[in-house]
Amino acid sequence: MSQDTLQRFLFEGAPVRGEIVQLSDSWREIVSRRAFPAPLHQLVGELTAAATLLSATLKFEGSLVMQFHGTSLIKLIAIECESDLTVRATAQWEHDADWSAAAGVTLPALLGRGRCVLTLDPKDGGQTYQGVVGLDGNSVAEIIEHYMQRSEQLDTRIWLACEGERAAGLLIQKLPAGHGDPDAWNRIGHLASTITSNELLQLPSLEVLHRLFHEETVRLLGETHPHFGCRCSRERVGNMLKLVGQEEADAILAEQAQVEVRCEFCNQAYAFDAVDVAQLFAADSVISATSTRH
Repeated sequence: MSQDTLQRFLFEGAPVRGEIVQLSDSWREIVSRRAFPAPLHQLVGELTAAATLLSATLKFEGSLVMQFHGTSLIKLIAIECESDLTVRATAQWEHDADWSAAAGVTLPALLGRGRCVLTLDPKDGGQTYQGVVGLDGNSVAEIIEHYMQRSEQLDTRIWLACEGERAAGLLIQKLPAGHGDPDAWNRIGHLASTITSNELLQLPSLEVLHRLFHEETVRLLGETHPHFGCRCSRERVGNMLKLVGQEEADAILAEQAQVEVRCEFCNQAYAFDAVDVAQLFAADSVISATSTRH
């Protein structure tokens, strides 16, 4: 079992809920499959922690996909987290850029003009929901807070950190009126804002909560364990090749002797030689012919 933890909590007598997540095993799995430039490494880690926090609020079986689409050095950061907290991440960026010079570049400069897209995809075939806002903010946390306020109308504060092989996040969210102390939101937000990145990354989650909120009455709601996982398979890749079409697949074979497809999330490579491709489309032809006769 993953040693990563996500702890939910409530404030007794106050209209505020919260979560704290600490990722090590799953984050190491993500970065072992793809070497991100240093500035991007931190952003992907922060966004992975953020998406995991938001996924823990899902009230259905399915997945949450959070994407930052950029137009500058960073083209895309995409995190997918399922309702059981299986998480994966990928990114696309300018590989020829001087990333050593980008260390002090602001987030708006790294992303350029772009958008934040959050997609909720129920597993049972329910209606998919998608929200889109601009990349307004100087940090991942500010962009997500803006998204939650603009698209979901939820007062949300979030603190994120990533360093090396660890990523972490803290979220508090204001509940609807009528849940108690009306001044609690501002008070708890002030207490939470004293958190440091080092505390968030290095201290056990319960110790973090005690340090921040020892003057409040906090009720723990149970701990869960995020973990890395990918849904790619040879069958899924084969189905994708069918969508591309046999003509395109044969053209690639003529140039490269095999069709190789690499998963964007886990970097697993799937290779199809001429025999594999012929069998793939032959099986599809048999199914089509059978359907036509009936």
